[in-house]
Amino acid sequence: TRQLKSWERQQLIPELAEYRFWDLLALKQIARLRGENAHPRRIRQAIEALREHARRSPEPVEDVRLYKDGRRVRIQIGKQKMEPASGQLVFNFSEGEISKLLHLPRAEAQGQELRERLRNKLEADRWFDRGLDLERTGGPYERIVEAYRTAAELDPSSAGALVNLGTVYFNARAWLEAETYYKKALAVDPEYPLAHFNLGNLHDERGDIVNALRHYEEALRLQPGYADAHYNLALLQQGQHDFMSAVGHWKAYLKLDGRSAWAEIARRELAKLEAQTVLRGSRPMGSQLYVVKRENG
Repeated sequence: TRQLKSWERQQLIPELAEYRFWDLLALKQIARLRGENAHPRRIRQAIEALREHARRSPEPVEDVRLYKDGRRVRIQIGKQKMEPASGQLVFNFSEGEISKLLHLPRAEAQGQELRERLRNKLEADRWFDRGLDLERTGGPYERIVEAYRTAAELDPSSAGALVNLGTVYFNARAWLEAETYYKKALAVDPEYPLAHFNLGNLHDERGDIVNALRHYEEALRLQPGYADAHYNLALLQQGQHDFMSAVGHWKAYLKLDGRSAWAEIARRELAKLEAQTVLRGSRPMGSQLYVVKRENG
């Protein structure tokens, strides 16, 4: 029971009164991943990608497997893999199968165009992984940009590469370039919560509160359990003196993430607001220092 409560707090599983067969299979996979020391955040990212895929898919999601690959958590749906960061299905062929497919006659491989798309997609995935590795190891800025830009050029449908490229520019405070790539990601996938969240961060940095609120709220519409969006919305609404809305988002955030260092900030701000709104009524707050949560990639 304690383990289930812990996983519920980490948003790895929903709160359920009864567990069906498929729920038990999910619990078994989570237990195995935690036994292999997979990070809860990576497990949660994979589960959220699966939930989003299930919401969009006309067919029920079955034959699903989560497995640890290095420090990452991978998703297997039937014979296809899914990239947790972008929610996109990717090719799943061995090197030998790829080689044979690329050298099949035109009729059997469905023509040169199909072979070219396959080459580009495979190469784009390699460049995307290279960008992730460079970011993780603190690689040069120019090489990170080159990796994600090449991935996006080879596979224009890669919303994940476009968002990560936008975030590289965001961290370099190149606002115009960051906005361009975030919007390109939304053109590819209009319902990509991370793209909306990052655009909210961008508008917040620029002082465009109206558009920041709009994109954070859109991210929450697409992914109601998006803890970081609740956090940043609470800060923005608190700064706009919309105290009751801010209280609601602080409470929602703490339900989703009640044990991190960010949760301590959330509790402190919530206590201030409750003291003002409940005991003394709403009134403007004095100058305070706020820390806004950001998310890479």
